[in-house]
Amino acid sequence: VPNTCVKCHTAEGLPQYLAEGVNISMVPSNGLLCETCHSNLTTYERYQVEAVTFPSGAKLGFADKADANLCLNCHQGRDSTVTVNRAIAGKDPDTVDENLSFRNVHYFAAGATLFGTEAKGIYEYAGKTYVGPFKHVQGVETCTDCHDAHSLEVKTASCQGCHQVDDPAKIRMTSKADYDGDGDTQEGLKGEVETMKELLYAAIQAYAKEVAGKPIVYSPVAYPYFFVDTNANGQADADEINFQNRYNAWTPRLLTAAYNYQYAQKDPGGYVHNGLYVIQALYDSIADLGTKVKVDLTKLVRP
Repeated sequence: VPNTCVKCHTAEGLPQYLAEGVNISMVPSNGLLCETCHSNLTTYERYQVEAVTFPSGAKLGFADKADANLCLNCHQGRDSTVTVNRAIAGKDPDTVDENLSFRNVHYFAAGATLFGTEAKGIYEYAGKTYVGPFKHVQGVETCTDCHDAHSLEVKTASCQGCHQVDDPAKIRMTSKADYDGDGDTQEGLKGEVETMKELLYAAIQAYAKEVAGKPIVYSPVAYPYFFVDTNANGQADADEINFQNRYNAWTPRLLTAAYNYQYAQKDPGGYVHNGLYVIQALYDSIADLGTKVKVDLTKLVRP
């Protein structure tokens, strides 16, 4: 397992990282061990982590919640506003650049989502403001407050007392704004996020065809996720989903929008972790593409 992956994908990677600050390559392991998170198997004390460095360079953590901070070491993604800006620096926003390739945030970057603009895991557009950490009520503020530490199962019973629902996807919080413009102000934030993702994908496809000059399709299950739509039918056909057909007509504007689309796809609990932050980024991505292709922002609401 390469050194860049072992921290989260081997049993001994995290302890090595916490001890040394770096990782070396390791042989694969069959899952994680107790020793991955527990520094003492007699008392079952966990490694104490006061703060975690995110891909943006920000050092963040839950105050006095060192156990939950262990989760942040892996659930932070591998890219950020900072790294994406570095990749597109000095390039014309709408000129295809053969040196650009898709930036994959990686998977389940829940910690970065939760900390919002402090972590900058999502791509944040210049001149826009973004919400900070999602601070829930006391007792349901951290990873381990809401997820079982071992099974990762969501503790839905914690939601029922206040929200009176049996499924977090139904939670809307207090806003009555129709963020996605579909006319439904009763649906949960998940519904708002899902529609915004659909609108962004449509804008990505329009821009790729009309500006970048090469149609694009997305597959959620095949790396690197974005491929050339060779028959321009708007669908990810089986013969198109292969690495040799990866999308290769990236412009900075298309890349940042695709990055945010993938981010929203790969943090499936983003609507809970920091729903308004996700919606802000999706809205801004649609609006940015809308400077070059036709999009309808009249019914959308930015939090």
